[in-house]
Amino acid sequence: MKFFLPLLLAIVSFSTFSAPKSELWPYWNKSNESSAAVIDHQAWQQLLDQYLVSKSDYTLFKYSSVSERDKQVLTNYLERLSKTDPLSLNKAQQYAYWVNLYNAITVKLILDDYPVKSITKLGGLFSFGPWGDDVITINGKTLTLNDIEHRILRPIWQDPRTHYAVNCASLGCPNLQHKAFTADNTETLLEQAAKSFINSDKGVLLNDNGAQLSSIYDWFSEDFGDKSQLIKHLSQYRPDLGTLSGKISYDYDWSLNEAK
Repeated sequence: MKFFLPLLLAIVSFSTFSAPKSELWPYWNKSNESSAAVIDHQAWQQLLDQYLVSKSDYTLFKYSSVSERDKQVLTNYLERLSKTDPLSLNKAQQYAYWVNLYNAITVKLILDDYPVKSITKLGGLFSFGPWGDDVITINGKTLTLNDIEHRILRPIWQDPRTHYAVNCASLGCPNLQHKAFTADNTETLLEQAAKSFINSDKGVLLNDNGAQLSSIYDWFSEDFGDKSQLIKHLSQYRPDLGTLSGKISYDYDWSLNEAK
């Protein structure tokens, strides 16, 4: 029995991990395009400046160095976003709002349970990570990280580059950007993030038989399209992949994106 229970938990954890479908939560699909309101993300930017570092293909977060004061800065930032009605904003402000909110919540979840080897260790007993947990309340509605990514960002904007914007605190994930998203820099950051990831080994690793791709291209194939559409997307940022052929495999590293 002592052996069976851990084995059962492992099987349940990995079997229950599957990429959610893009399914619109209609309530959030509204905006005020005449609004000139600008959300201040400077607090998040200050944390990125202080604790995010680049190393080879990765941007790593210095979780162990975050001061109690800066933990409170993060908490205050999230509280302020939770009191902001995103529906009163224009779509450009909304996109930056949701991406920064997702990434900031993810960092806070790691800090709350630190030290931890992987975000997959968070969440309930039978869960694989915290993505289905209630994490914030906005406009009186409780949201999970899955809600933000798969019921708001993906279905409303229908831009596969969103997968390069949201960060799951793992080495295999597209990097957390050094800049907070804003309405003005979103396009630049999305293009930069896509190019960086696709030109990294964790995004596309060529081998003698073909290529090993990040599992995000498998999990979210509905966003990237069939093989020919995927290759077209990849070659847009890495031209040599336009002739990609052979066997395609997938891999993902769930280790924490930690700078030690």
